[in-house]
Amino acid sequence: MRRFADGCLLRSPPRWALRPATPGARLWRRTRWLGGLRFAGLLAACLAAAPVPAAARDALPIERLSLPPGFHVEVLSDQVPGARGMVLGPRGTLFVGSRAQGNVYAITLDPSRAYAAKVRTVAAGLNMPIGVAMRNGSLYISAVSHILKLDDIENRLDKPGKPVVVYDRLPAESHHGGRYIAFGPDQRLYVGVGAPCNACKRDENRYAMIGSMKPDGSDWRVAARGVRNTVGFDWQPGTGTLWFTDNGRDLLGDDVPDDELDRLARAGEHFGFPYCHAGDVVDPEFGQEKPCAAFSPPMTKLGAHVAALGMRFYTGKQFPEDYRGSIFIAEHGSWNRARKVGYRVVRAVLDAKGNVTRQEVFAQGWLGSDESVWGRPVDLLALPDGSLLISDDYAGAIYRITYRKP
Repeated sequence: MRRFADGCLLRSPPRWALRPATPGARLWRRTRWLGGLRFAGLLAACLAAAPVPAAARDALPIERLSLPPGFHVEVLSDQVPGARGMVLGPRGTLFVGSRAQGNVYAITLDPSRAYAAKVRTVAAGLNMPIGVAMRNGSLYISAVSHILKLDDIENRLDKPGKPVVVYDRLPAESHHGGRYIAFGPDQRLYVGVGAPCNACKRDENRYAMIGSMKPDGSDWRVAARGVRNTVGFDWQPGTGTLWFTDNGRDLLGDDVPDDELDRLARAGEHFGFPYCHAGDVVDPEFGQEKPCAAFSPPMTKLGAHVAALGMRFYTGKQFPEDYRGSIFIAEHGSWNRARKVGYRVVRAVLDAKGNVTRQEVFAQGWLGSDESVWGRPVDLLALPDGSLLISDDYAGAIYRITYRKP
């Protein structure tokens, strides 16, 4: 990998990488047959393109990111504005939701050629479609009060048609209205429904909870209550137990309360909101009504205001053995703290009984020492080869992390 004075970055193309839609990328394709002149052509194109915005692999300062020894990061694409939730289709298409942009993207990955990928918009004009899920070739999309579906999507990427409504009775409030969705081992679609406030009392069977439904939108059930706002959950391999992140309330100070990593032991379990936060913080307005002991405590505290969003169990085989079965968590980063925290990916290590034994930073550098920010991790997803994807809604990017034994 080489970085030139004007900021251009040239590296060997990764297996899953995108072909940048830039003059340099087109020159690459035109001059592949030139053999020894390939690098010269790339360099000339890169220098010629310097005055205009560069492609992802040139513009984003990924050299600032630090990871454990043996791990490497590359930009899969920076052509995904507002990138949020991710899901992989059965034929290898990566689907990505967004928030304010209202779009759902499809990234076609072709592992047979370098830079052989294409980003399409398969749905647009939706209301905060952050959540995406796949089942039997259909793409499910969250849109605040609605769950939508695009059938046979991987055969219809160029003409996906209009999404059909699966369910339309979710709360319509936009405050914490982004719905993370995923299919569980029971083949039901799980939906996170945040509280429409910082701290308030609302119908706990409708707000601040996780619900589930059949794929056709029928048989809505409450899975968990007292969950202020979860934007990431996953099921533990082997046990099928649901784990999820939960964002703590604001306006109690810089260091209180922590975000949570929770585990659902039984249907309808209550995790405390709005009465108790992080297992032991009594809410100043509602805490006198019910004690913290009445609710399920978190499996571990994640830090105050880190904005823990996406979380995934790592089940791949590319990373070292110690990583298998651990949890990766994307910290989107604080917005109202005196000094910023988060803006990184952490790993929670579990023992054989499913208890969290430690947390450690896995990837960081989106937050500078001067508190400047150039990226905000949102969701995580392992590819079939065991590499790990990270979405970034601030940079509009998808990163890929790989491992090679040092």
